[in-house]
Amino acid sequence: MNASEKYFMIDNTISHVNGFNECHNIETGTVFIIASGSSAKDFPIEEFAHVPMITMNGAVALFEGTAIQPFFYVCTDMSFPTQQPELFSHAMLISQRVALWEEYIRRNSVRPHGKLFALKPAAKQSWIDSIFKQNNDLVRSRSIFGHRRRSIGFSKNLSDGFFDSRTVAYLALQLAYHAGFTKVILVGVDLQQSSGRFYETADSRISPCELDQHFHTRILPSLKLMSKKVMNKNFSVYNLSGNSRIPDSVIPTIKIQEVRALLK
Repeated sequence: MNASEKYFMIDNTISHVNGFNECHNIETGTVFIIASGSSAKDFPIEEFAHVPMITMNGAVALFEGTAIQPFFYVCTDMSFPTQQPELFSHAMLISQRVALWEEYIRRNSVRPHGKLFALKPAAKQSWIDSIFKQNNDLVRSRSIFGHRRRSIGFSKNLSDGFFDSRTVAYLALQLAYHAGFTKVILVGVDLQQSSGRFYETADSRISPCELDQHFHTRILPSLKLMSKKVMNKNFSVYNLSGNSRIPDSVIPTIKIQEVRALLK
């Protein structure tokens, strides 16, 4: 057994959990990250069925009625499976790989059809560690003032954990880098709390949202760090949303016609 693999006893059944080294640098080229912003409903997903896709939470609703199997499904909201059980069950059924908190896996009868991975946060670092201990796979803010600022970062290798920016789309970006993709196209990463999620209606159950609370303190600083210290010719990120709060100076926007040309 690989040292990073784990086995959990769930409902008297042994469940195998893969280590993230199993999916490290296994891909190349382009990947779509499918989020749940309102703009995602206009994305012609079946046109790009041949391109790997990473999705999250309720955004898996965009895959309903298609034969597309997400390359990865990620969920960091431990309440989501009870808030949206049908969507969560669908994600477990169709996804090639699933990443959930280890704590959630231990507590619940998780039975994804694809490979299961356990998420963990990147280790906290003191300002002394930031000076004397270096891990090039964990790109951190260099600020030594304030724990919140020091905890902002980007993980290039999820075996070392990931950085939480209060939006699961940022975990998906770290996962895309970890897997080896070189071009990332964001779909539905609007980060507009007032616009809601494309799969929610007035009659459906609305999950809590804290985008406005964390946008300027966690989300945007994390994206800026990625833009400055991670994005380059070997890892480019584009934003397909025309209704996104992410400035073009951080992640450039791209139109659907340009996406088609890029993929050719």
